[in-house]
Amino acid sequence: MTAVMKRYEVVNFDDVLPATCPCGQTRRAFTGVEDFPATIHRVEISKDAQTHYHKRLTETYYVLECGPGAAIELDGQRVPVRAGSCVMIRPGVRHRAIGTMTILNIVVPKFDAEDEWFD
Repeated sequence: MTAVMKRYEVVNFDDVLPATCPCGQTRRAFTGVEDFPATIHRVEISKDAQTHYHKRLTETYYVLECGPGAAIELDGQRVPVRAGSCVMIRPGVRHRAIGTMTILNIVVPKFDAEDEWFD
């Protein structure tokens, strides 16, 4: 008998259990999909995050919605964001979210909590 590999994956973020992260709550999709090289997170940023960086991970923040004055701090520079903004954060860039916002975070390679560094 031949095994047939499913050629697609579907995730509803409302069905993913939230996890606490330095900036609020995150729901991570595709963590267990071995042949997908990334994870995608819906993050509810509810407070100013602690500045951190990654040595291996590249993160791409797509802002779905945000409050007034929302920004992303990148290597000490405050960058204002609004719904529709997209920010790519390379490894080594110290960053944090400022204000309330909901983002889609695409993490390549897959998110690894061991690669979250704080000064």
